[in-house]
Amino acid sequence: MEVYSITVATGTSEYSGTNNYIYVTLVGETGESERTLLDNPGLDFCRGAVDQYRVTSKAPLGRLLLVRLEKEKYFVEDNWFCRYVTVEPPGGNKLLTFPCYRWLIGNAKVEIREGAAKTLVEDSSARLLQHRRNELQERQNTFRWVTWAPGIPRCVDAKTEADLPQDVRFDNEKRSDFEHSLHYALLELSLKKLAITFGKSWNDLEDFKRIFWKLRSPIAEYCMDHWKEDWFFGYQCLNGSNPRMIKRCTKLPENFPVTSDMVQSSMPAKTSLDKELRAGNIYLLDYAIMEGIPANTIKGKPQFIAAPLCLLYQHPDEGLIPIAIQLEQTPSLDTPIFLPRDPPLAWLLAKMWVRHAEFQVFQVLSHLLRTHLVIEVFCVATLRQLPAVHPIYKLLAPHLRYTLEINCRGRTQLISPNGIFKRVVSTGGDGLLILAQREYKVLTYRSLQPQFDFSDRGVFQLPNYFYRENALMLWEAIHSFVSDMVDLYYRSDQDVQKDPELQAWIRDITEEGFTELPKFGLSNTLSSKEELSTLLAVAIFTSTAQHAATNNGQFDWCAWVPNTPCTMRLPPPSDKDAITMEMIMATLPDVGQSCVQMAITWHLGRAQPDAIPLGQYAEEHFTEPTAVELIEKFRMKLKEIEEQILDQNAALDLQYLFLLPSRVENSITI
Repeated sequence: MEVYSITVATGTSEYSGTNNYIYVTLVGETGESERTLLDNPGLDFCRGAVDQYRVTSKAPLGRLLLVRLEKEKYFVEDNWFCRYVTVEPPGGNKLLTFPCYRWLIGNAKVEIREGAAKTLVEDSSARLLQHRRNELQERQNTFRWVTWAPGIPRCVDAKTEADLPQDVRFDNEKRSDFEHSLHYALLELSLKKLAITFGKSWNDLEDFKRIFWKLRSPIAEYCMDHWKEDWFFGYQCLNGSNPRMIKRCTKLPENFPVTSDMVQSSMPAKTSLDKELRAGNIYLLDYAIMEGIPANTIKGKPQFIAAPLCLLYQHPDEGLIPIAIQLEQTPSLDTPIFLPRDPPLAWLLAKMWVRHAEFQVFQVLSHLLRTHLVIEVFCVATLRQLPAVHPIYKLLAPHLRYTLEINCRGRTQLISPNGIFKRVVSTGGDGLLILAQREYKVLTYRSLQPQFDFSDRGVFQLPNYFYRENALMLWEAIHSFVSDMVDLYYRSDQDVQKDPELQAWIRDITEEGFTELPKFGLSNTLSSKEELSTLLAVAIFTSTAQHAATNNGQFDWCAWVPNTPCTMRLPPPSDKDAITMEMIMATLPDVGQSCVQMAITWHLGRAQPDAIPLGQYAEEHFTEPTAVELIEKFRMKLKEIEEQILDQNAALDLQYLFLLPSRVENSITI
């Protein structure tokens, strides 16, 4: 009689444990063990438990291939989350770990493999090859592609998050917190709205302070104090929630007729606009993508959208400052160029219009499209084409956690016809989809790689561009890590070319996910280890650092509503001298819209209570010592970056910590 010692680990989240019957069968090359009911004295399979059992076999099983777990109902249905199973064969041979990280729901049966990562060509056992095929067939039936709307990346076929399988759903604590925090924020701000409605009138910028109750942050308060200052406007172009919009300007656009005389007062006496253009010190924000976007109608009242151009100058003493703003793409008598020397309220309102365009672009394009929707393509393709034993599945799985559910919730609650955007944002309704479609048409794989993004925008020489410095450090660390992992499992470029599962994965990404994008620039085949490493780095960087850069600061920059208004209720001004405080207040979001803007940006931008930081892996998919060592090396590099960023920020009044590795989440979960 052969006796195997096994341990079974139950999940640590709420409701992971079960009181149902659990059976195990060990499957080897030469046979199967007894089907064994796992039942110790007392309670088994409690939340977080690691239970020990003995399983017998009448004959040697040979090399262990699979562990079969079965759950059967006992009185009432009680789902179970299994983390892993370990098996110690007779004779004290090497302990084997079988990662699971799956829910068993109903009368369920799953078969899990030993944790060593294997590509298809490394599997010779007919039983294991069939197991791979079965797993992928089941996943392809479960995770199907669908076109939610034309002209944007395709997504998972699920009308709501309830249609997703439990394995990709939020844990109970995450779901409760997500729903509670939104209700809490909206309730608190509705009380503020009530207090304001029945209190003083809403007629001055100072009145926005009256919705600054408990929901606040140090940066939001700093913003409230400095938002009118030109240097702070420039700072946000570099380190705000949309830090990849600014680009170097070597020649003025023909539709932006700024003259040297107009901006001379913003420059030192011995220089000029032409000299500074040649020196590379002039930069541009161009919101041409906003032109002609249909504006929302909220409670029967039309909202308004502009497509501004903003010229900025890297001043030797004052830093990056705006020096000219035109609020539409076509210059005319009704589209004046606003300047810092104009009446203060005129210049302030012009900057607000630029920041309003910034809200639309960062929320819909930089955040939703370029992180959430891009990563969903990788998520669906990975689930459909790579079995759990594949090294690339193991590498990507932690960076795809919760993404499908948060995107489903976004489609039903945020950007749907009756969603929050429709209630308070100027691009809500048809506008946001048209905006996303325009950006998707020009989306390139190259632009998702930070080193090319910075060089193509000509911004490598800009000082105090903390987003650039931190993003490049994280990109290098991630690229180095994935390159080491690829080297571990692919000895040559031919190994990449001859991995049929990997090639099916890239075809799914390019032909099913990123459809109708002839200029995207990503081939539908992978021909080298370097190509694979770069693609994996793009996926991990986008789902971690890039998402953190656009998401995590949104409350900080948007809580003081005049700094980044979600909508505008009057059209852009055509007469600089006619601008009054009454006009500004009538243009900015009203009390209700301001309260919802604060609530939503707090809800989406706050630190998540169950966040797993970049490089930390709650689920241990890799079991080989060499792979574990590479993960530890990556963690140590992130620790170095953490210390470096903290040192850089120690003396700064306004710290840039959004890309601190400990604050960057391992996946898009919000």
